Amino acid sequence: MATFRARQRRDGSIAYLAEVRIKRGGRLVHRESKTFGKLGIAKQWAARRESQLSKASAFPTRKQLARRGPLRKILARYRREISEIRPMGRTKSTEIQFLEKTDLATRNVTKIRASDVIAHVRARRKAGASASTVNNDLVWLRIVLRYARVAWDVKVDPTVVDDAYSVLRAEKLVTKSRRRTRRPSNSELSALTEYFRRKEKRCSSLPMHDIMWFAIHSARRQSEITSLLAQDNDKKTRTGIVRNLKHPSNRELFRRFKYTDEAWEIICRQPRNDDRVFPFKPRTIGAAFTRACHILEIDDLRFHDLRHEAISRFFEAGYSIVEVQQFTLHEIWAALSGYTHLRPESVVIRSGR
Repeated sequence: MATFRARQRRDGSIAYLAEVRIKRGGRLVHRESKTFGKLGIAKQWAARRESQLSKASAFPTRKQLARRGPLRKILARYRREISEIRPMGRTKSTEIQFLEKTDLATRNVTKIRASDVIAHVRARRKAGASASTVNNDLVWLRIVLRYARVAWDVKVDPTVVDDAYSVLRAEKLVTKSRRRTRRPSNSELSALTEYFRRKEKRCSSLPMHDIMWFAIHSARRQSEITSLLAQDNDKKTRTGIVRNLKHPSNRELFRRFKYTDEAWEIICRQPRNDDRVFPFKPRTIGAAFTRACHILEIDDLRFHDLRHEAISRFFEAGYSIVEVQQFTLHEIWAALSGYTHLRPESVVIRSGR
C-alpha cells in the first residue's frame, strides 16, 4: 500500500509526498517516493508504480543479484533507486552512467577482482583519461559495491577496489583532483566582454555579457544564477535567496545572500518576462561561455572559474572572511579557502602604527 503525506512548502502551498513500498517474503525490497502538487495525481502515480513494480521482472531479487548479474545492472539499479529517494547530482549520475558502458561493467559483480579494476584503470588511462578522472571511477565503484552488499545482500567484496587503489596510486595511475586556481586575466575578460557585446547586438537572446559579469560580482554558480527569482530580491536590503543551495548534507537549503552594488545593478536591468531573473538553462550558459573561449583561443577557462575570480576579488577589496561568507554562503573557511586565489600584486600593505 502506498502512503501519502501532506506538507506545507515555504511559499505556503500544500504538496503531497507519495511513497511506494514493495515487500517480498516479508522483507522490504524497494522503496521510492515523489512529491506532487495535487493528491489525486499523487494517487494515480502511486497506483501506476505499484502495478509496474509488482511484476517479477520489474527488478531483480537479492538472490538473483547475488547469483548472477553484470556490474552494469548493479550500477543502473543504484542510480535509479538513489535518484528516486533524493535528486542525484548531474556529475555523479553522468559518471556512473559512463561506468555502465565500460568493459568492467560486463563482468559478474560477484566475481570482480582487484586485477579487473587495475585493467579498467590502465585502459582508461591509455584512452586519455586523467589520473583524477579515473580516480572518480574508483570512488563511485567503491560506493556502489558497498551499497549493494549492505542494502541488497549482494555477495560482493568492496575491498577489491581498495586493493587495486593501493597499487594504482603507487604507480601514479590515479590521484585525487587538484583544486583549480585559474583566474581570468584582465585581457581575457576584456576579450570576452567585447565578444558577448558584439553577439548581443546581432539579436542574441542570451545576455552573456551581463551573466558573466553578474557571476564575477555575485560569486553565484551557473545553476544558482538561472534559479534566482525576482520575488526573492529585497530592494531595501539588496539581498536575494538561493534555493536548493549546494550543500554536502542538505539538498533543500534556502539561504539569503547579499548583492554587491554591481550585481544589484545588473539584476535591476534585466527584463521582467519571467519569474526567474535569468530564465535560461545552466548548460546553455556553460556552452556559450566555452564556445566563446574556444573562438577567442582562451585556454583552460571555465565558467565556474568566475566564482573563483569573484571570491578572490572580495578579499582583495578588503572584505573579511565573515563578510565574504554573506556573499558566497560558505559555512566554513576550509571550503571558502578553496576558491580564494589572491594575486600578490593586489595585496595592500598596511603600515603599522
